[in-house]
Amino acid sequence: MRLTRFTDVALRVLMRLAVAGSEDPPTTREVADTMRVPYTHTTKVVARLQHLGLVDARRGRGGGLTLTEAGRTASIGALARELEGSDDVVECEGNAPCPLRAACVLRDALRRAQEAFYVSLDPLTVTELVASPTGPVLIGISSGPPPD
Repeated sequence: MRLTRFTDVALRVLMRLAVAGSEDPPTTREVADTMRVPYTHTTKVVARLQHLGLVDARRGRGGGLTLTEAGRTASIGALARELEGSDDVVECEGNAPCPLRAACVLRDALRRAQEAFYVSLDPLTVTELVASPTGPVLIGISSGPPPD
């Protein structure tokens, strides 16, 4: 199972915000730079996370990004399901439908494997993801000079 880049960036943004101080919340650009992801991609991710109620984004002076309580306690499995969507692991229909689709055992096996992947992530929360040793590393890269 492989997560999309969108989900990967969303998890990184949430982790970065989980260790941010409330006095000076980071901007989307600062989070993008720290996590080494494109700013344009990060803005789309932040918009989606805000829509889901996981991130609060404020513009202007004194603005920035903060993690909501729902964001801190969000299940990583539930979040991954939401961000990844309900598409199958393999495309059996599409432009060139698979000739085995009517009698295929693999498709159901892959669906079960995908759900098992999410189930293994269900107990984890964003707060748990930033426990030691990850949290101190995130704090270190967040407070250092921006990457080249």
